[in-house]
Amino acid sequence: MEFKCKKAGSECYGLKELVLLSEISQRLIQSKELKNDLTSILEILVRHLGAERSLLTIFNRKNSNIYIESAYGYSPAQQARGKYKLGEGIIGRVVELARPVVVEKISKSSLFLNRTQQELKSDGGEELSFICVPIIEEGKVTGTLSLVRIFNPFITNDEDLKLLSIIGSLISRVVRSRQERMEEMELLRQKNQELQNLLKGDNSTLNMIGNSAKMRDVYSLVNMVAETNSTILIRGESGIGKELVADAIHFRSKRERGSFIKVNCSALPDSLIESELFGHEKGAFTGANGQRKGRFELADGGTIFLDEIGDIPLSTQVKILRIIQQREFERLGGTETIKVDVRIITATNRKLEEMIERGEFREDLFYRINVFPIFIPSLRERRNDIPMLVDHFIEKFNKRNNAKIKRITTSALNMLMIYSWPGNIRELENCIERACILTQDNVIHSYNLPPSLQTADSTNTGARGGLTYTVEQVEQQLIREALTTTNGNIAKAAEHLKVTERMLGTRIKKYEIDAWRFKV
Repeated sequence: MEFKCKKAGSECYGLKELVLLSEISQRLIQSKELKNDLTSILEILVRHLGAERSLLTIFNRKNSNIYIESAYGYSPAQQARGKYKLGEGIIGRVVELARPVVVEKISKSSLFLNRTQQELKSDGGEELSFICVPIIEEGKVTGTLSLVRIFNPFITNDEDLKLLSIIGSLISRVVRSRQERMEEMELLRQKNQELQNLLKGDNSTLNMIGNSAKMRDVYSLVNMVAETNSTILIRGESGIGKELVADAIHFRSKRERGSFIKVNCSALPDSLIESELFGHEKGAFTGANGQRKGRFELADGGTIFLDEIGDIPLSTQVKILRIIQQREFERLGGTETIKVDVRIITATNRKLEEMIERGEFREDLFYRINVFPIFIPSLRERRNDIPMLVDHFIEKFNKRNNAKIKRITTSALNMLMIYSWPGNIRELENCIERACILTQDNVIHSYNLPPSLQTADSTNTGARGGLTYTVEQVEQQLIREALTTTNGNIAKAAEHLKVTERMLGTRIKKYEIDAWRFKV
């Protein structure tokens, strides 16, 4: 770039540009947190040039949308509104054509969409110019760098364009890194949504609800193991939906057209469990009046789910170990060896390691069933899923009872969010069913909930983590609920929550909530 001294008063613009580029370069060299440093670089740019504001956008190639990544001089609400499609408005055209655009007077331009709803003139009523250049890394547009400044006929467009282009090239690697991270997150969201859709499907047994990070991990594991024939051990507390995970694995596997046999091992008496699992021949024991196939034989070509495997007696564990190893067994009272092709899924809420130490569970069987463990989080570990689960149960009971429950009040939802849920999802479902029966105005109120939720201390199930933690959890949920209701509109969300836009913006930043994700 050729630096010339063009007089405007007594200042030399070439010298100012050199100082600006030097300061930005030093900031990038010392950079540790990229996103914050990008914002600080925009601040440096605005300060040195005496501009009004500046913003940096990133192009997401996965969905062809352009988002504001960093900005200076814009409120959080304005930044959240700054979303563009490829070719849309000035920023969209700059990305699409990979060419800079200058609008000398934005108040008179039809191309300037003003998606951020900023002022079109300065506080003094002066016209504002908008300069936007593409940020290019390895020949591809990764985003844009824009500057809003007071219109000055003595400063040529070429000077602004050259300066912004140089700064764009300095930060291009940082922007490329942010672009890749954004696209990776978008891909993960898409895969998670696809997986959840598959898990729900048309079959009610695939009705897994939840979008928390821990549940996304579960979906990922289900997705990875479903296509294999590996033995699986599903672990977690009672009432968390281990059977639903087993359903999802079977119906997403190549065995989905085969039999899916479920056995609740804790419900079978020790005297009958072997007969139930392996079958028996006529006369094998008193009452055996005919030949009977066992559950393993019925599951041939499909999947067998052994729920609560920790309750199986030691004598039966030996035979299960053999069938896992060799896929063969004999019926009770028989001598014929029967071979089966069956996929084995097990589940338990017991601590098998402690049972092994006490001699109540075979160590060799544990290692055979623990090929691919899946841990299901308890409901108190995934509280963010509670509103989604509540909506699901309300819809379920509306269909079942031909009811018209419309919603749950905020106070009632807050009580559900604070409660510790020792009975997990099963307890929550029963709680919502009771509330649906008790409501008289098609709205679930706090007084429709069980007394145990209204007086948590009386049942020793108070919220864990202290007052600050609990308040923050409720506050985050209220913010997310408001953003969902307003489709990510921070200004309307603030009005809905009866706080100022600035206060809401501060809390959104504190909890690292991406408002644009709530846009439809």
